[in-house]
Amino acid sequence: MSNKGKKIFLALTIILPMIIYCYIYYKPIIQNAPFRKNDFVYMDYKWGIKDTLENQYNSKTGAYQYVNSRDSIITKKVLLKSDDILYIHSKANELGLWNFPDTIGVKSAKSMSVPRYDMLFQYKEKAKHVVVYGDFDGNPKLLDAAMQMRKIIEETINQAEKRSGK
Repeated sequence: MSNKGKKIFLALTIILPMIIYCYIYYKPIIQNAPFRKNDFVYMDYKWGIKDTLENQYNSKTGAYQYVNSRDSIITKKVLLKSDDILYIHSKANELGLWNFPDTIGVKSAKSMSVPRYDMLFQYKEKAKHVVVYGDFDGNPKLLDAAMQMRKIIEETINQAEKRSGK
């Protein structure tokens, strides 16, 4: 068999089946990706102590409400740019938010000062809702990823607030 014939044989028996396999396997995954940036509708983020989630932000309406250091409720309208939404979405993909369980931690009656974070990402066809309790004692990597996501969202909202100048 000539050298050219060996290369053709190699391509037909190994490379071509691998390409076909990748196409068949990954095409539905890519096409049916449930959380695409283009399908993003809004993000709703709430946080607070116990069940009183006084601090909240909705990216659809831009309604931003938080409690300041003097225990006063401040209400503002802060809109995120598409770059901000793209940043949050890419960080959520990077941290694996879509694979998080719906609840991280357990609501306990004995801990009165445990922070709670409620994140909702609404897309055209699906939504991802994650509730994180601060006293989670399970997998530390999961809690760390959830806290990183919380920090990213809060920093992005604060930057948008500074840009708005209000």
